[in-house]
Amino acid sequence: MLSKSLKLEKQYKSFGGKLGFYSHQSSACNSEMKFTVYQPPQAQTKPVPVLYFLSGLTCTEENFMAKAGAQQFAAKYGLMLVAPDTSPRDTGIPGEADNWDLGSGAGFYVDATASPWNSHYRMYSYVVDELPNLIAENFPAIREKQGIFGHSMGGHGALICALKNADRYLSVSAFAPICAPVRCPWGQKIFGHYLGGDRESWRAWDASELVREKQYNRPILIDCGTADSYLAEGQLLPDVFADACAKAGQPLTLRMQEGYDHSYYFVASFMEDHIRHHAAALCE
Repeated sequence: MLSKSLKLEKQYKSFGGKLGFYSHQSSACNSEMKFTVYQPPQAQTKPVPVLYFLSGLTCTEENFMAKAGAQQFAAKYGLMLVAPDTSPRDTGIPGEADNWDLGSGAGFYVDATASPWNSHYRMYSYVVDELPNLIAENFPAIREKQGIFGHSMGGHGALICALKNADRYLSVSAFAPICAPVRCPWGQKIFGHYLGGDRESWRAWDASELVREKQYNRPILIDCGTADSYLAEGQLLPDVFADACAKAGQPLTLRMQEGYDHSYYFVASFMEDHIRHHAAALCE
């Protein structure tokens, strides 16, 4: 039985399990938020570990479930998948939908501190606190066994959520993450709007900075495509993160996949590797 605050929008059978689309009024974001949940067949008889996926710029809660081919592997390993939308929407903030890389579809998984964004754009608190509470209350999930991964902007989100909360996330991985937002054009644009002009405060939301200070001490897996145009543009900077991990003694496997780009074709190609990476930590 779902809590009254949670609305089931639609549901599908998938690889022996159930894929549901949900909406609710978020206290963290002060707006309606949407997310998807895939319950593997194993969840019909017992609670299962939960794996959160954070999508990239312009995506919704649906992209990952429709394009990544993840449900078959979640069913194989017995993992629940949860994918939230990438931002609040229709909040009334002026210009919210004017740019594809700012506002709607571009929450960047930080808690905004600058006006007017701070009234709604609190995706970090939503992902780390509010959403896991909803999942624990409404689905057969093992709260103590959760992992997180993501793509692009969502890869950035997964890394910072795990690095800030090593006690909550037993596993983390990323596809083509924005690894050093303080140093790249996307990050500088977004952080300037969401966090204001104090660049020192930005470091708290940058994985390459956080890894120098936080002890995660579990293996991190990252895949990037060598033909990714955003890699060439200096938006992703995985080498900066790898260097920071090496100096901090943080275990990292960074795989540069020859000829792959930034698309979901790339993500789907290595999805089982990532699901297996998480299953090793969550399904012991």
